[in-house]
Amino acid sequence: QVQLVESGGGLVQAGGSLRLSCAASALTFSNYAMDWFRQAPGKEREFVATINWSGRSTDYADSVKGRFTISRDNAKNTVYLQMNSLKPEDTAVYHCAASLSFGDWRTRGYNYWGQGTQVTVSS
Repeated sequence: QVQLVESGGGLVQAGGSLRLSCAASALTFSNYAMDWFRQAPGKEREFVATINWSGRSTDYADSVKGRFTISRDNAKNTVYLQMNSLKPEDTAVYHCAASLSFGDWRTRGYNYWGQGTQVTVSS
């Protein structure tokens, strides 16, 4: 069955960096736009970043623009999230998600979700 498996989370000090990975299996990865979302305790799930099938188009939440970079390697069926200049407010569980459409995350459906990886940023 289809699996999205995130990795790379951990504990980091404010100002530090982490690189998250999301490895996909049992799906035609290059058919899917890939997104990252995050959810902090007691808060709603929040869109972070998206990348289209080819990797040529990306979009970010205002809160992470200039600090986070989404990329993908279709040969490895993997999407990445490079997170720099991390802040305590970036602390959350980060999930990747696969969608057959690209654009405004509010109007798209998501076919698959990963279980998430915890990112904790200490002040």
